[in-house]
Amino acid sequence: MITLQDVKKNEEVEALIKGAQEQLKELGYTEHSHRHISIVSKRAGEILTKLKYPEREVELAKIAGYLHDIGNCVNRVDHAHSGAILAYNILKDMGMPVEERTQIMMAIGNHDENTGTAISDISAAIILADKSDVHRDRVVNSNLSTFDIHDRVNYAVTNADLNLDVENRKIILDLKIDTKICPVLDYFEIFMDRTMMSKYAAKYLNIWFELIINDTKLL
Repeated sequence: MITLQDVKKNEEVEALIKGAQEQLKELGYTEHSHRHISIVSKRAGEILTKLKYPEREVELAKIAGYLHDIGNCVNRVDHAHSGAILAYNILKDMGMPVEERTQIMMAIGNHDENTGTAISDISAAIILADKSDVHRDRVVNSNLSTFDIHDRVNYAVTNADLNLDVENRKIILDLKIDTKICPVLDYFEIFMDRTMMSKYAAKYLNIWFELIINDTKLL
């Protein structure tokens, strides 16, 4: 069976990850490379593991998380769709069964808030993992004076923990935001769609999504 480690060793995957980051850097986007995809892969796997999903489904979620942004190498627009097709063909060449690569394709194709939604357990885990990665380490621009609102909000987040409370069936995104850099309201201005997508994804997994910012529960 194809594993996450197999995918990480794939030269085509590595080239697409590097190419995607190069393109997004030129366009002024935040980091979508190894740091981000590794966090998404790890968090998606942890969510399904703690919810007692089968080991193989956990592994597929990790693979989907690692591959979810390779479509940025084609274009930022519709990157979820192009990435889903790229991932499907790469995994096909690697020998993954059609049922498994279809699940991964569906999850990747539905992870963007503009066009997607939770349509499977794997896709729900990917959405929660992806949308929770807000942090200053993602800011590529080193010139604070030229920050746009996305740079400011991400840079203002000094800590972002995603915690799953299995007993109480809720998942909590706990953020620490430096309000000297940007007000909390700015977070909702650019991330409201992502927040609502996360809420629905949690509901798909039969858990509740909570958002805490600076120790105050906001959702």
